[in-house]
Amino acid sequence: MRMKILILLLCASGAQAGTQREQAFAQRLRQVVEHNAGLEPSKAGYQTIAAKLYLGRDPEWCSRRLETLLQDPSGDMFWMFPVTAVAYLGRDKLTPSARGALRKAWKTYMPYRGDTENHWLLYYTSLYLMAQLYPNEPGESWYTGKSSEENLREAEGFLLHWMDLTTTKGQGEYDSTHYIGVYLLPLSYLAEWAGDPAMRLRARMMLDWVIADYAVENLGGLYVGAHARTDDRQVLEKWAGVSSDFGWLLFGLGYPLEGYSYYALFYSVASGYMPPEVIHRIATDRSRNYVHHELKRTRHRWRYSETRNAPVYKTTYMRRDYAVGSDQGGLLQPIQQHSWDVTWAVPDPRGVHNTLFSMHPYSAPFELQMYFTALPDFVTESVVRSKRSYDSPDKFLGGSRYEQIFQDLDTVIALYDIPPGTRYPHINGFFSKDLSKLVEHPSGWIFVQGGQASIAYYPLAPYEWRPIQGGGKRLYSPHLKNGTVVQVAAASEFADFAAFQRAILALPLQTAREPVPSVEFRSLRGHKLKFRYGQTPEVDGQPVRYQDWKLFEGPYLNAAPGSRKLVLTHGSLRRVLDFNEIPSFPPENTPEGR
Repeated sequence: MRMKILILLLCASGAQAGTQREQAFAQRLRQVVEHNAGLEPSKAGYQTIAAKLYLGRDPEWCSRRLETLLQDPSGDMFWMFPVTAVAYLGRDKLTPSARGALRKAWKTYMPYRGDTENHWLLYYTSLYLMAQLYPNEPGESWYTGKSSEENLREAEGFLLHWMDLTTTKGQGEYDSTHYIGVYLLPLSYLAEWAGDPAMRLRARMMLDWVIADYAVENLGGLYVGAHARTDDRQVLEKWAGVSSDFGWLLFGLGYPLEGYSYYALFYSVASGYMPPEVIHRIATDRSRNYVHHELKRTRHRWRYSETRNAPVYKTTYMRRDYAVGSDQGGLLQPIQQHSWDVTWAVPDPRGVHNTLFSMHPYSAPFELQMYFTALPDFVTESVVRSKRSYDSPDKFLGGSRYEQIFQDLDTVIALYDIPPGTRYPHINGFFSKDLSKLVEHPSGWIFVQGGQASIAYYPLAPYEWRPIQGGGKRLYSPHLKNGTVVQVAAASEFADFAAFQRAILALPLQTAREPVPSVEFRSLRGHKLKFRYGQTPEVDGQPVRYQDWKLFEGPYLNAAPGSRKLVLTHGSLRRVLDFNEIPSFPPENTPEGR
C-alpha cells in the first residue's frame, strides 16, 4: 500500500513539474509574440503583422500594412519566410484585397534561392507551403514558371533530401550560433502547416534532432565549442546571438536578446513547439561531467578537394563550471568558422567575454573559391562587403588550412605550420577583459582564471601583447611554426590558484617547432598526449580513430553514421527518432494544412 502511495505521489509530482514547465514555456512564448505585436505601427514589419494575426488583433491594420509592404518586395528567401507565415496566419483574417496583393507578389517578385544550406531550407519550406496554400494553379501564376504541383514536388524533394543528408552525414552549417534559428523556424512551419502528416511528423522529429544537438552543447544557454558559423560579436560575447535567445525560449536558460530575435518570433507563431522532457533535462542538467562527440560535414566544396562534403570531427567536454570544445581544424567552412574554445560559466553573460581561444587569421581566395563560385579576382572583395572582418589581420573569426587541432577531455592542442608568404602569417590568441587573474610564468606557461575555471595556456613560440578594442588582450605571435597547449580545471580542484600552477608545472611537456610543430604532454587527467602536425594524434600510445566517429556519441545522444536514427536518453527517459520508420498515412483533403 505504501509503495502504491509513493508511486502515485511521484507520478503526481512529475505531472506537476511537467505542467509548470509547460506554463513557463507558454509564458515565454507569449512574451515574444506580445513584444512584436506592440512595436511602433509606423515602423512595423512583417513580424508585427504576424504577431497581431496570431493574437487575433487589428486585422484591418494588418491588411493595410501588408499591402504597403508588398509594394516593393525585397530580401529573397528572407522575404519569403515572413510572408509565408502571414499568409497562413491571415487566411481567415486578412481582407480580400490584402490576400490578393500577397498572392500577386508570388507571381511578380522573383526571390533568389541563395547559396547556403540555411538559404535553401528557408526557400523550399516557403515554396512548399505557398504551393500547398494555392493548389492547382498554372505556371504563369508563379514566379518560377512552374505549376503549384511542380513547385510542391520540387520543394518536397529538397526537404526530404536535406533531412536524409542531415540524419546520415550531419549538417553542413552545423551548430551555428545565429543560423540555428534559421533551421528551427522553417521546421516549426512544416510541423504546423504542412498538409502531409508524414511531413509534419518528419518536421517534428527534425526539431527534436536540431534542438537536442544544441541542448547537449550549451552551458547555461551559451552555445559552446566549435561552430560552422558564428559572428564577430558572439565569438567573444557568447550570449549575444540567436542561440541564446532560443536557449531562453525553449528551456528558460540565461537571458533573452533585447527585443527577441526575428527567428524566435516566427518560430513561436507557427508550431511554437516545446521540446520533450528528455531534451529539457539534457539541456539543463550539468550535475555530471561528460564527453560528447559529433560527426558533421563541410558545406559543398566546388574546388580544391576530392571530397564534396568532408567529415568534421567535433569534441565537447562539459562541466558545471566550464566547457571545452573543438573540431579538427582546417577549412571546414568559409568565412565564419570557429574551431575551438574554452567557455566558463558566469551568473550573467550579458556583456561578458567568457571565452579563450587561439586562431590563425587566414584570408585567401583559395578558401573562398573552395566554397563559393565567384570569380577569383573579385571574390574577396565581394565577401568583405557583408563580412567585413574577413580580410583583417586582427580578426578572431575564421578557419585556416594551416591549423590542426586535437582535444582530449579538457586539454586542447592547436598546431600551426604556415608557409612563408602567407597573408597574415601570425597567431591571434584571445584573452578576455573578464579574466580575474593572469600570470606569465618564467616556464612559458600563462595562467589565467575566468569564473571558476583555471586555465593554463602554453604558446609554442614567442609572442607580444596587443590591446583589443573593447577590452582584453590579443596574444600576437608572428612565427610560422607555432602552436597552443591549453589545460583547464575547475578552481575547486585545488586549494588556490598557486596550487593549480604548481600542478601544471609538474606535468611533463615537450614541444618542438622544427621540422613541424609537435607536442608531447602528460595532461592533468593523467593521459599521455602526442600530437605532431600532419599526423594522427595519440592518447596513451593509441592513435585517435576518427574513422569510428559517430554522428552523436555520449551519455545523452547516440547515432551511428548513415543510420537515420538518434537515441536520446537521460536517466530513465528515452526517446528514439527513427527516420526509417515513418508510418504511412491515409490521404488528406487538406491542402492548406491544419
